[in-house]
Amino acid sequence: MSTTLTTAPCDTARVPLRGVARTVLRLHRSALLVWSAYVLLMVGWMLWLEYVTGAEIRAERAACRKLADGCIDLGSAFDYSSATSSIGTLIAYSSYAVAAWAGASLTGRELERGTAQLAWTQSITPVRWLTVKLAVPAAALTVGMTVLVLVYRWTWSSNRDLRGDEWYYIDPFLNRGPAILAYALCALAVGALAGIVLRRTLPALTVALGFMVAFHLWLGERFDQLWPSTTLVGTAASRLPNTADQLDLGAVTASGARVDDLSCFDADADIDYARCMSEKGFTDLYAEVHPASHFWPLHLMTTGVVLAVAALATIAAFWLLRRRAR
Repeated sequence: MSTTLTTAPCDTARVPLRGVARTVLRLHRSALLVWSAYVLLMVGWMLWLEYVTGAEIRAERAACRKLADGCIDLGSAFDYSSATSSIGTLIAYSSYAVAAWAGASLTGRELERGTAQLAWTQSITPVRWLTVKLAVPAAALTVGMTVLVLVYRWTWSSNRDLRGDEWYYIDPFLNRGPAILAYALCALAVGALAGIVLRRTLPALTVALGFMVAFHLWLGERFDQLWPSTTLVGTAASRLPNTADQLDLGAVTASGARVDDLSCFDADADIDYARCMSEKGFTDLYAEVHPASHFWPLHLMTTGVVLAVAALATIAAFWLLRRRAR
């Protein structure tokens, strides 16, 4: 009598996602700690400026108002504005670091060393491997960026009189809404795709970082074209508030042509304005602007563009991975 022993094949589709997620967390624990420290540092810095530096500046101003001759202390206000500008830049360009890490460490290094291929043959499918690889850091980025956006929005709005920027400056424009999170998720997807395509750490890091820098700069020059501007004419065009993003200014000739002439924009009094218009032969002035009310339409359109690129990169990464894993 003989007995035949058979071994059931490993069902990789039933590998618990929790176990895979824990593995990813252990593997990239250092990156998670660095990201957490970065978020805490930025939040602590913003709170310090809000409750310490900002309070000191306001106390100095209150003391100056009590003096008969008054006083001027521009140094402290400049330091505050410079510090807040540095914070805004660090947050706005944090996607660069995400892209570099995702390309080098998240996928590129494991494909280069062969550890990913080994995992596919033993315990997990390639699709599930990439799903968890993207989901775990995406969750960490979402939580961290949400905290940064909320704190940044609050501190930016509470001390507008101490700041030198406006809503349409690229850093506060991105940092006060979901666009900055979209950039981080886009960088994650682009980095993962670069790692899968190149399968080498350094080239993937370089390509992912280079793409995000180019994309960030390209969209930063064009985001104000994603929503129709408002046209102002007459004295309304020549007396714009600082909160208006000025796209195009000029005068209108008798033939109806627009010319790039701002000489009548300096007229403060109505009589000076009328005299200038008559001397120049202009019939009107015009200004193409984005008022402050256009922030959310522009911001959400920008977010949509960035998320579209992120979605394309994610789809391409899964398609390529499945094709190569056959």
